[in-house]
Formats: sequence, C-alpha cells, structure tokens
Amino acid sequence: MKKIVVFTGAGISAESGLSTFRDSDGLWEKYRVEDICTHEAWERNPQLLVDFYNARRRDALKAQPNAAHIAIARLQQAMPSTQIITQNVDDLHERAGAKNVVHLHGEITKLRSSINETATVPLEGWEQHYGDRHPDGSLLRPYIVFFGEGVPYFTLACDIASTADIMIVVGTSLNVYPAASLLQYAPDKAQIYLIDPGQPALSPYGARIQHIRKKATEGVPQLVESILSNAEE
Repeated sequence: MKKIVVFTGAGISAESGLSTFRDSDGLWEKYRVEDICTHEAWERNPQLLVDFYNARRRDALKAQPNAAHIAIARLQQAMPSTQIITQNVDDLHERAGAKNVVHLHGEITKLRSSINETATVPLEGWEQHYGDRHPDGSLLRPYIVFFGEGVPYFTLACDIASTADIMIVVGTSLNVYPAASLLQYAPDKAQIYLIDPGQPALSPYGARIQHIRKKATEGVPQLVESILSNAEE
C-alpha cells in the first residue's frame, strides 16, 4: 500500500471561515507581526497576546471542519499509513476524524510552558487567563510558534515527508519557511499534488508538482476519491 503524506496550510481552514495571515484581508492587515507573534511581543505586552489568541481560539472553536478536512480524514481511515502535517494551529483535522496530526506551528487548543517549547497542557474552552502557570512553575503562554522561534516538530515532519509515495499539498502559499521546504524532502519518485486556486511558489519544484487549481473543498474530495478508487483496482 502506498504511503501518503498530506501537508496543509491556511487555505484549507479559510474555507471554514478562519482568517488567514497572508491574504489581502488577513490578520496581518489588522495587526503587526511584531506586536502579536514574536517572543519580544510576549515579553513586552503578554496581555495583548493572550487577548489576541483568545479571540483566535474562540473563532477556531466555532468553525467546523469542511469537505476537505473530512475527505483527508476519510483517506486516512481507508489507508491508515496516511500521515498529516499541518501549518494550521486549529483542530479542524482532528474534529473531522484525523489522528496523530503533526502541527508545525503549535495548537490553539493548548498552552505551553514559557521555558519548554514542547511542554504543553490542554485548555478547556477558549479563554486563557494571564498569570496561570505550568506545572514546571513558568507562566503559561499560547502554544504558538512565534516568528523567530524554532519549529519543534520540523525534523519529524521531514522524516515523514521522506517516506512519501504520494504527497498532497493543500492551501499553502509555499512561502513560509522552514515548512515550505518539506516538499524538498519528498523522494524523487513521489507524486506531488498541489491543490490551491492561486499561484503558489512552485519554481523550486518545477515539473514534479501537478497543480490542481481548485479550492480545497472541491479539489481534495475529488483527488481522494481518485486515490481510493485506484487503490481498489
């Protein structure tokens, strides 16, 4: 059975109504990255970040998995070796039924220690209260990988990508590094499908990618159906 790796970005969650950072009407249009997504911002004004991510968490919890999330979960259920890597911090993949999702940039439904990037605790509901502490004694902060910080699970994601027979890339501009470089770890023989209606940065990968210019909710279910039909033959 072929090993499938699915790599998703903000575009898949945008179709569930979640604002992206990089689109023209995205969050960067309303906030400066220096104010809400850096360690310096956390040190300077932690309450602002707590309030910002409380609002993001509330939005994420209201959102519902869409047809693309559901199709990816169905693919994993039918082909259990399928692994999912996402740049997204929401839990829409999990709520669609996906298992063992690797979140490169953190998870909005968790908080983390201020001194240990992988020491996380779940958060019930949407509201973090500034001043709460991790069992290690440090202040809890949003479990978000801020700009300038390391990506704790990037090596794991690279190892997963290196095993792919088929790699499905959904809703990403391929401009956010190091995550965008995951495609470079796919074996030369791997089929790579990019589902995105725009024009992501494809030049480093050239003819290796089959670009499906459709929204995630249209292109993903169609591709999954094709893969599952071929697997039954």
